[in-house]
Amino acid sequence: MSISVGDTLPETTFMTMGANGPEPVSSKDFFAGQTVALFAVPGAFTPTCSAKHLPGFKEKAAELQGKGIDKIACTSVNDVFVMNAWGEDQSVGEDIVMLADGNGNFAKAIGLELDGSGFGMGSRSQRYSMVVTDGKVTQLNVESGPSFEVSSADYMLGQL
Repeated sequence: MSISVGDTLPETTFMTMGANGPEPVSSKDFFAGQTVALFAVPGAFTPTCSAKHLPGFKEKAAELQGKGIDKIACTSVNDVFVMNAWGEDQSVGEDIVMLADGNGNFAKAIGLELDGSGFGMGSRSQRYSMVVTDGKVTQLNVESGPSFEVSSADYMLGQL
């Protein structure tokens, strides 16, 4: 069963790239006391993710913050080195926190994993976006199939 609006996010650990290398970040600490726009992609450097999904949130960062979003984060079932390189490639700077879910523990814990083995990608995350306020899901937009519509920054802005 997947996570729903009103649910509290489960406790898992993401990895981020810090000044001294990879650093663990607990989901509980990351989402505590703030409103976060979180979006997930099936894979860093993949076509739709690189051409539309991540750039859309980068482009709309100021508008999202103007509507009450404190932090924007991107997660994917990729290791911290890949997520860091992708963030640098996309010039996300301080606008978007890149949260590596290398083993897919977060995707599994919220019931939004994707079997990409038919494409040689293994277990991944579904494409979605959510607004999380102090650890609770207040909006959830999960794509059906390979589409890219309801998880976009523009769609989220229309909901805020």
